[in-house]
Amino acid sequence: MTSENKDSDTMPDPLLIQESEEVYRNPTEVQMSQIVLPCHANHCGELSVGQLLKWMDSTACLSAERHAGCSCITASVDDIHFEHTIGVGKVVNIIAKVNRAFTSSMEVGILVTCEDLYTDRQWKVCHAFATFVARRTEAGKVQLKQVIPRTQMEQMEYSLAAERRRMRLIHAEIITDLLSSSTAQLGECQEYQDAVPAERTRVESVELVLPPHANHQVSTFGGQIMAWMENVATIAASRLCNAHPTLRSIDMFHFRGPSHIGDRLVLKAIVNNAFKHSMEVGVCAEAYQGGEPLRHINSAFMTFEVLDSDRKPCTLPRIRPEPVDGKRRFQEAIARKKIRLDRKYIISCKQTEVPLSVPWDPSNQMYLSYNNVSALKLMDNRNNWVLASEKNKVRLYTLEENHMLCFKVEMNVRVSAEQTFHLLSDLRRRKEWDRHYEECEVINQADEDDTIYRVATPSVTKGGKGKDFILLASRRKPCDSGDPYLIALRSVTLPTHPPTEEYTRGEVLCAGFTIWEESSSVTKITYYNQATPGVLPYISTDIAGLSSSFYSAFSACSQFLLANKDSLAALPPSAL
Repeated sequence: MTSENKDSDTMPDPLLIQESEEVYRNPTEVQMSQIVLPCHANHCGELSVGQLLKWMDSTACLSAERHAGCSCITASVDDIHFEHTIGVGKVVNIIAKVNRAFTSSMEVGILVTCEDLYTDRQWKVCHAFATFVARRTEAGKVQLKQVIPRTQMEQMEYSLAAERRRMRLIHAEIITDLLSSSTAQLGECQEYQDAVPAERTRVESVELVLPPHANHQVSTFGGQIMAWMENVATIAASRLCNAHPTLRSIDMFHFRGPSHIGDRLVLKAIVNNAFKHSMEVGVCAEAYQGGEPLRHINSAFMTFEVLDSDRKPCTLPRIRPEPVDGKRRFQEAIARKKIRLDRKYIISCKQTEVPLSVPWDPSNQMYLSYNNVSALKLMDNRNNWVLASEKNKVRLYTLEENHMLCFKVEMNVRVSAEQTFHLLSDLRRRKEWDRHYEECEVINQADEDDTIYRVATPSVTKGGKGKDFILLASRRKPCDSGDPYLIALRSVTLPTHPPTEEYTRGEVLCAGFTIWEESSSVTKITYYNQATPGVLPYISTDIAGLSSSFYSAFSACSQFLLANKDSLAALPPSAL
């Protein structure tokens, strides 16, 4: 059962107009509610994840098509982590809405909750993001209209969607590099005498794509393909453990090509590796018609657990990989597990739960960078800031929430936004206007957008030790004209730069600049900082209203920018 907003043909009732103004609903939002029947469940009485994936894909596709005004196809799905299973008799509620549209693709957010009709309880099952592409029309390529966020939550998702899209575009390349470097360090596979041969878990199945499996454009539903893949993956996992496994997560994947009515879909699955309490199953979907060669449609990696009667993970048997390709898959599964844990640890944490300093290494660089920028965007989207002080159009705001104090400083400068971004994004130049930056050096140039600096600051008390910080700086240019330039900062740890006796190691949880183009020559700069014990001594008197040193610092920043506004655009550290 799917519900969608419809425009009424009758005269509007004034009372209904008043009610609709009070309860806003996103115009792209689509809801689906399904009661779980025995035909939807496995022999344990739990909803098949394959069936859930079909419902999720259908709901998200309807949301995408509502925004696009034409048919859409599933292009990719981000990581999905299933927090709970769903029993027969429960109600599954799915809400999907378009977070942001790009040229011909759009991100759709999908929230799945479970409802117990007898106790009136509801709980979250999973939260996913899917990318849909609008199909070409007879008139040519589709140009999607922009999403206009209305609420603070919509604005936050709109802003984060650009960062998630960036991560999707580089995900495959980075994962390939990480796997090749990680597996080279693992050496030979360890042999176990009681291990289960991997070939015993191999599954191959074929499905004929019929009209019920396809949309009105005769393309196979992405959710249907995912359901078939989940089926063969579950069989492979069951053959290893001789029990019913529970699917816990699916890694991000992309559809490589379309499938249509009449295709024979060949699905293959095998257990790549078994760890103490979980196993990774690799699945591949290929299609053909008649005597044509196989077309690669999709590949995915699914993580399963086996739960005991107390819903605790059981210990799994070891697996003996097949020669050559099997050993490669075995080792890559180990590398993917580390990447998966890093990703879940860094991205899934609420901002209040993220530790101040996270160890940085190439395997988690992409996720730390995402978290760094996302945290700044979340702060930028808060709308309950309180003006604490203002002097000569330099404004200091504070925000106290969840026992954490944040502050922001805002001002306008008559310098272009792009030049402002280039000048502020090289932290080595900050000591030219910020007296708190005594030393600043680049210690690791991760890539063009991410740089790690060591910053030393003077002591705030006479005779005390200064502080030093190891900061990850992540630069972002606007995704389109409605976005700001961003420079996000957070603390990380590097084994090559441990704390020293000369300095007290300070930590920054979230800080940085947003740079908005007000006009071709006027830019609004906002500096944010989520005050930690290491930062608070430097700004506590300003927040208490006992001084206005923030004004002096940002006046010096303004003068620095004006003095360099006509200089050649500053090069990023990687180019120097």
